[in-house]
Amino acid sequence: MSNRQILQAMSGLMAGMFVAILAGTVVANALPRIIADLGASQSAYTWVVTSELLAMTATVPLWGKLADLFNQKLLLQLSLGLFVVGSLVAGFSQDVNTLIVSRVIQGVGAGGLTALAQIVMAAIIPPRRLGKYAGIFGAVFAVGTVAGPLIGGVLVDTSWLGWRWCFFVGVPFALAGIMLLQRTLKLPTVRRQVRIDWLGAFLIVAGVCSLLIWTSLAGNNFDWASWQTAALVLTGVVLLTAAVFVESRAAEPIIPLDIFRNRTVTLTTLGSFFVGIAMFAGTVFLSQYFQISLGKSPTVAGFMSLPLIGGLLVSSTVAGQIISATGKWKRYLVAGAVIMTAGLGMLSTIDADTHFGLLSLYMAFMGIGVGMLMQNLVLAAQNDVPAHELGAATSVLSFFRSLGGTIGTSVLGAVLANRVASEMTKGLAEKGLPAPAGGHGGAVPDMTKLPEPMKDIVEHAYGVATGDLFLIATPFAFLGLLAVLFIREKPLKTTSGMERLAAEGAPSSEVPAPRDEAGHSPEAAATAGPSGAEKD
Repeated sequence: MSNRQILQAMSGLMAGMFVAILAGTVVANALPRIIADLGASQSAYTWVVTSELLAMTATVPLWGKLADLFNQKLLLQLSLGLFVVGSLVAGFSQDVNTLIVSRVIQGVGAGGLTALAQIVMAAIIPPRRLGKYAGIFGAVFAVGTVAGPLIGGVLVDTSWLGWRWCFFVGVPFALAGIMLLQRTLKLPTVRRQVRIDWLGAFLIVAGVCSLLIWTSLAGNNFDWASWQTAALVLTGVVLLTAAVFVESRAAEPIIPLDIFRNRTVTLTTLGSFFVGIAMFAGTVFLSQYFQISLGKSPTVAGFMSLPLIGGLLVSSTVAGQIISATGKWKRYLVAGAVIMTAGLGMLSTIDADTHFGLLSLYMAFMGIGVGMLMQNLVLAAQNDVPAHELGAATSVLSFFRSLGGTIGTSVLGAVLANRVASEMTKGLAEKGLPAPAGGHGGAVPDMTKLPEPMKDIVEHAYGVATGDLFLIATPFAFLGLLAVLFIREKPLKTTSGMERLAAEGAPSSEVPAPRDEAGHSPEAAATAGPSGAEKD
């Protein structure tokens, strides 16, 4: 495929990916209004967020396996279709239960988009050329991350639109993605008579959901040391152990366990897990720090995160271009891991009085590191697996990145709540003020309604606690650096996933022969002469 054909095909992929990111970020500033309008509880608030993330994370491996068995273009369009259905149901919801169900549907669609976009890129673009396109992918991710909260805030504050448009706004992008994919993406239809390991899929999804529900709710709805924790952890461990047993004996496992015998896949999976912790911690907790500790509005807080997103956008794009030009990639993984670790270490020094110029430098460092790592870890893994395992390898990395983000956000959020409570108790005692009735409750305070002495205490508490979170996250980033150091650099392949699949012995009826930019096969051109042509 020519660069123009690739960019045309990627237009639909990028529209789909933008939709998936938007689904997770656009409701951030709208949730308080949504919960109030529907008359729901704080528990429902948590589930509106958690249900979409659970469904997305848990279904990524299943989508990856389906991509190895069925037409990837059709699966992408199905993912976008599920997203459209979920968005429409969410927008028209009249009660919180309907809203939570709709978020699950959105999450399943987003899981497909998260896995399939990168799988399809690997199918049509050789690893040697993939770097620069992966950089564009990272740029779309950055724009979606910034635009989501800003769009959500504007929609909620616009009286003639309202919060329902936070769900409707993604529908045109999803429909445009379906049409663009139909027109621009040409993939072979793979016909394989296989039996999907539905039991393994169920055990994986149920086991992961059990553990994610535990990390999402522990510390808020129940204590970390409680019978609920014991029940959820035990259930998750038993289900995942059973999944390993079933997968090891299945003819077509959802996650081929022998894929982890590949050193590159194992190490890039670890790296993706730690990148997920850093990336989600940065976007989730910095926004809260801006609003509570620095006293900024949600819209201003969105703009203040631009150094982080700008660093991610520039580094992913530039590193991708250089990798495609030189074929060398490990040095950028190592540099990204070092810079990400340094950025988290710098952010561990922040408090309520940190100057924004200094804070911007720290955020830019972290963004640059994440940008150099996130997409290039996928590139390294895709370059080192057989073509028939591209879907499984890509989905495993996406799954562990989401898993790292979910677990990291939940655990660090619990640490934040405890640290804030401790600092507020200490601050109140120093100023001789009484503790509020019922304790601090773990609720996020409304800074506009607090008296000045209490406001100072809360700002200081959140400033100190946020710095401590990044201090805790720094060793995990260092573990990611160690994983990257042990990856062996291998030359980037110059053939696409479809061409590699053909070379690995797939039946010729399933995979088209490689063609030049005019659509002619080299063999036909050689035998037919200058005028020889072949119908597509």
